[in-house]
Amino acid sequence: MRTNCSTDLFGFTEVEGHELVAAFDGGAITSDAGALLLGAADRAIELINRFAGCFHDARCPELTEHQVATLVGQRVFGIALGYEDLNDHDDLRHDPIMAVLAGKLTARRGECAPVAGKSTLNRLELSRLQPTRYHKISHNPVAIRSLFLDVFLEAHERPPREVTLDLDATDDPVHGEQEGRFFHGYYDCYCYLPLYVFCGRHLLASKLRVASLDAAHGAVEEVTRIVAHIRQRWPRVRILLRADSGFAREELMAWCEANGVHFLFGLAKNDRLIAEIKTELDQAAVQSRRTGKPARRFKDFRWTTRSSWSRRRRVVAKAEWTKDEANPRFVVTSLTRAECKARYLYEKVYCARGDMVG
Repeated sequence: MRTNCSTDLFGFTEVEGHELVAAFDGGAITSDAGALLLGAADRAIELINRFAGCFHDARCPELTEHQVATLVGQRVFGIALGYEDLNDHDDLRHDPIMAVLAGKLTARRGECAPVAGKSTLNRLELSRLQPTRYHKISHNPVAIRSLFLDVFLEAHERPPREVTLDLDATDDPVHGEQEGRFFHGYYDCYCYLPLYVFCGRHLLASKLRVASLDAAHGAVEEVTRIVAHIRQRWPRVRILLRADSGFAREELMAWCEANGVHFLFGLAKNDRLIAEIKTELDQAAVQSRRTGKPARRFKDFRWTTRSSWSRRRRVVAKAEWTKDEANPRFVVTSLTRAECKARYLYEKVYCARGDMVG
């Protein structure tokens, strides 16, 4: 943020005979110079301009001080720097780093700052599918959703043999009376529960949802869109979906099986599953007590639920004994034993969530 300059000097104890003073007369100073690295990254992939291209600006050009690309850049850079609220931009519009990132050091009109304040940015935030008299900036949601996928695809010189798509849902806490807020017992707070899809470090999708929904809600629709987009460019690539037990739902697994997409999901434990690996848990317990170290066994078997699954599926169990207690874990997958052995499947593939398999 821009500092308010003062010419007052502050004196301190001398150091080896040298006077030590502090002053606030540095002029226009920013505390966010690290944002220059963000600007360099954006110039390499042109994300801001491409994102801005997903909007249509019906404002009168002669009366427009801040272009859509400037507004989009402010919000992206501001959020990346930790300034989440539009109100922050009433100060940030005077920050020299924002002017540098926008490539606009001065405004055309004397009463304006180089970049926009909260009121102008609010017009972008309230953009509609079609421009109206009072909302003259509109957006194209299809183009916005496709942008992240296009950036991901263009990052590869040649199609990889396989990609792993990681699905996740996590809390986005709210601290007021926001519309749609819901108290989530697992996260112990009022929050939203957005859906994310990653491939390694690449974000492919981010969908805001209320926290009262199942973790996998909307996953089939997002995966359908993403897989179709990837296969349009890379028709022969092998695709694996990976997620925790919140996504081990019949609808998503059945979709994968019908569309040639592999999956590897965590599976919530229950008494029936634990009974299935009783022998392996007993063996692990004996070994752990003998060695004083954690011990684990793996078991590979076919399994189905009593009513929710449409077929029997491959389940891999980790029968672990650690800290003098059982720690069983389970995953369900479409990968065959010939493709991936039980231990490797669990330890190297499932536990590597967040990494891209090339």
